[in-house]
Amino acid sequence: MFAGLPNYLVITFLAAVALTFQFLMSAARVKRWPVIIMSAWLLVSGALAFGDFFADTSGMPPRFILAVAPPFIFIILLLITKKGQGFLESLDIRMLTLLHVVRIPVELSLYWLAAEKLVPGLMTFEGRNFDVISGLTAPVMYFLCFKNGKIIRRKLLLYWNLLCLALLINIVVNAVLSAPFSFQRFAFDQPNIAVLYFPFVWLPAFIVMVVFLSHLVVIGRLQQKTE
Repeated sequence: MFAGLPNYLVITFLAAVALTFQFLMSAARVKRWPVIIMSAWLLVSGALAFGDFFADTSGMPPRFILAVAPPFIFIILLLITKKGQGFLESLDIRMLTLLHVVRIPVELSLYWLAAEKLVPGLMTFEGRNFDVISGLTAPVMYFLCFKNGKIIRRKLLLYWNLLCLALLINIVVNAVLSAPFSFQRFAFDQPNIAVLYFPFVWLPAFIVMVVFLSHLVVIGRLQQKTE
């Protein structure tokens, strides 16, 4: 963890992590094994980051791959296995829609991290990151698209999720290409280093993965003929 960071920055970011966890659990009917798996992953990834494991970017592939590959593989397993599909089908897409409000504290955290010279300005809403739109519009979509527990504006919700997924991919690509890896392409004057350390490793290792999964689940559900 970086020394001397403002308390409001750390608290805001940790609140985003906690909210992500809580929203996903609120959407899930089965809670025990998801809580165990997510808690274990937060503990392992956090411990590695706290020990500066990901800070060594000299190797190829970089060690940071171990922060994102496990949850990404887990998402794939959820999508292709029968038990995983059953879990995803049980998720409440109303809660998955509201979940995206976590992108507001995330964007505030990135803005403050840029002020601390820990991420490049292009990763903020003053640069190339428009992801805050997803967070601000999530409650609007919730009230417009649901009534009495049912979807009343399926196409609107689908298009919104597709747009927000595109915004997520945009910032992920920019974040990866701004990191101090051998394939860095942007922000050489101020690389994206915050995510290599605790607790900000939880942004790519946890928050982004949950947000990504929520979009996949809702888009897949909306493309079905019946809800």
